[in-house]
Amino acid sequence: MQLVRSLALFLAGAAAVCAAGSASNVKLTKLADRVRVEIDGQLFTEYVFGDGASRPYLYPVLAPDGTGLTRDFPQKETPGEERDHKWHRSIWFAHSYVNNVDFWNEAGGDLAKSPAVKGNTVNDGEIEIKSGKVGTLHARDKLVAADGRLIATDERTLRFRPGPDGRFIDYEITIHARPNEPLLFGDNKDGTMATRLAQWMTMPHKKVGGKGHIVTATGFRDAAAWGKRADWCDYYSEKEGKTYGVAIFDHPQNLRHPTWWMARDYGLFGANPFGWHDYEKEFAKEPHKGDYTIPPGGSLTLRYRLYFHFGDEKAAQIADRYAEYAAGK
Repeated sequence: MQLVRSLALFLAGAAAVCAAGSASNVKLTKLADRVRVEIDGQLFTEYVFGDGASRPYLYPVLAPDGTGLTRDFPQKETPGEERDHKWHRSIWFAHSYVNNVDFWNEAGGDLAKSPAVKGNTVNDGEIEIKSGKVGTLHARDKLVAADGRLIATDERTLRFRPGPDGRFIDYEITIHARPNEPLLFGDNKDGTMATRLAQWMTMPHKKVGGKGHIVTATGFRDAAAWGKRADWCDYYSEKEGKTYGVAIFDHPQNLRHPTWWMARDYGLFGANPFGWHDYEKEFAKEPHKGDYTIPPGGSLTLRYRLYFHFGDEKAAQIADRYAEYAAGK
């Protein structure tokens, strides 16, 4: 009997150890103006929604070894860092032409091609969070013009998880048109699922920058990647003998997949399904080629995966990771 009891205690202890080993390792903590995301007790990123910025954004974004992968400005002063485009806050979702309101630029931004009226994306209600092997954040927002007009609403779900060779954020957003009017996303280069990388990750430009490189799924590199269509785009650079990269994947079910990439040498790059005439020269004289209208009461869902990895696109097996994403993994 004693042997049976001992065996039972052993099995119970083993089960407890297994349970502990499989316990949640992505922890989300809600604070007054942001949600903190930790992986195995280490900060990964924060979803900032209430600091007075024109839209929610993710900052900082850290590699597993603690290296910051996105620009600090304007959240933090870093010596030698460029201070242009203060609305390029780390990682964000926005577009520059939504029912004739610019949700991308802020005051002093592009007035030549974008609407003069600027807008804000404001959190609307409680943010829901869940920790676990995958951390999940669900938020609702109002897209509001400077004069207070409600232009649209959105719902977004962000999923955070570690991988054996990097970290991932799945970003899903559904934009809702108001019941009584259509919602026009105008053809404009400034958008949409975007990031502004750390200074050291950028390509050399204006006698500043790092050792960065850009590559798309179709093989376009560096400056040639701008405005090209592809399943994914990767931006990587070396720092202190180690290579880091950030890739964005365009979901196969997204509007106009494969998307266009606004990939700049100074560290800005993003997926934009609306900038058709800006990106393809043969349509340069058709400024509404890329317009897309959501009917009254309708919606549009866009999905992206951001992959924060070590190595270049080959070492990180970006093509394989994208295939997993496309297969629903």
